[in-house]
Amino acid sequence: MKLINKKNKKYAQILQLFNEDQWQESSKNFNKNISLLFSGKKNEVHIQTDDESITFFIGLGKTDSANFEFQQVGQKFSQTQKEKIQPVPTQIICESITEKQFEEFFKGLYLGTYTYNFDKSHTFWNESTEIHFENFSQKKLDHIKNNTNALCEGQFACMEWLNKPANHKKTDVLSTSLKDLSKKYDFKYTVFNRKKCEELGLGAYLAVNQGSEQDAAFTILEYKTKVKNAKTIGLVGKCVTFDTGGISIKASDNMHYMKSDMGGATAVIGALIYAAEKEIPVNIIAVLPITDNAVSKNAYLPSDVIKAYNGKTIEVLNTDAEGRMILADALSYLAKNYKTDVMIDLATLTGSSVRMFGDTCGAMFSNNDRLKDLLLKTGDQTNQRLWNLPLWDVWKDDFKSDVADVKNISMKPIGDCIVAAKFLEEFIEGHPNWAHLDIAGVAFGNTGYSKEKAATGYGVQLLAQLIENYH
Repeated sequence: MKLINKKNKKYAQILQLFNEDQWQESSKNFNKNISLLFSGKKNEVHIQTDDESITFFIGLGKTDSANFEFQQVGQKFSQTQKEKIQPVPTQIICESITEKQFEEFFKGLYLGTYTYNFDKSHTFWNESTEIHFENFSQKKLDHIKNNTNALCEGQFACMEWLNKPANHKKTDVLSTSLKDLSKKYDFKYTVFNRKKCEELGLGAYLAVNQGSEQDAAFTILEYKTKVKNAKTIGLVGKCVTFDTGGISIKASDNMHYMKSDMGGATAVIGALIYAAEKEIPVNIIAVLPITDNAVSKNAYLPSDVIKAYNGKTIEVLNTDAEGRMILADALSYLAKNYKTDVMIDLATLTGSSVRMFGDTCGAMFSNNDRLKDLLLKTGDQTNQRLWNLPLWDVWKDDFKSDVADVKNISMKPIGDCIVAAKFLEEFIEGHPNWAHLDIAGVAFGNTGYSKEKAATGYGVQLLAQLIENYH
């Protein structure tokens, strides 16, 4: 959408924004009947038409609403009114709104154009659509537009890949797409097939991949800034394109949702796109261990003992705990081969985190108080919230093994998301600034654009703002 500071006398489509206090002052200037149908409450919409135009009265809610709530309003408006909205020059009118609040509302308008299912294009408000807003200079509006485009490019990519059916994101298809993405944004692209992974000793990752008919694709994407002495952020995203559970097979009722088990990777991909679009002055090393978790005659088995990349041995008790297996090698590979100022992994990892938090927030674990505080603050600001959980050493006892260094699960029916985090800590090679985000409950769920569960885009805005604040 084009965002323009330009005064035209007539518009066929007008968006008038009011918070509750503003409406109380402004309502006297409008038809009394409108006051009976509209009050400025959050997400409230009233439509008024005449021979020349259609006007949408949009409620913003409380005056002191958090900035992210303006994005929610814009997004819901686009989603719910898409049958009525036309791709014509549109004027936005608001008596009092800050630059940041307007930016969030505009982001929401664009994000709300996302259309499901995965192969449909956006049907309204595209790049040729003009949005006219007179409150700010054209320079400020250009800044808002650039930020919005960068974010939406990243979040749309995240949602598209997570929503694709399993047969549309085979390893070779995803790898080709990432290779093309790397050419577009000048990422350094590296991928290890099964033979190369064997040479490198990526045993935990290969254990999961060995049951697949698809080749391994242990992938590294590197975004490099031209700014000297920039900080380097390491990101790891769990990328299981489809998770059957392996030999420890999942129940069939909801298995179709397991196309979503790459939510950590898609969030990382979205954040990379955002950083490249905005040319953020940081370096980013992203490791994506791509595979599916299949059932076959070659699949790894409960009781197998696997040697991971860092030399530690893992006793497999449950093949459906595959996420921590591939993350183990991804984390240790990143830590051993790259120098990073911070290392963060994201994963749709455990049902434990879903049972604990539902879709309200992700579970966070960190060995660094500064990083912990920054993530919590960023989560609150973006509404991609996190809740800190402990990394106490007492949990280590729960995954000690008689035949290996560690087991890949605890046999106790409690605290599995904590056990998983402690397990991963064994593979960070002493990195002093690490965080693990279990996003199983928030990456895929109820949305405003789909009838069934679908991609929420969780993680992209969280990482984008973290990257902005970290350089």
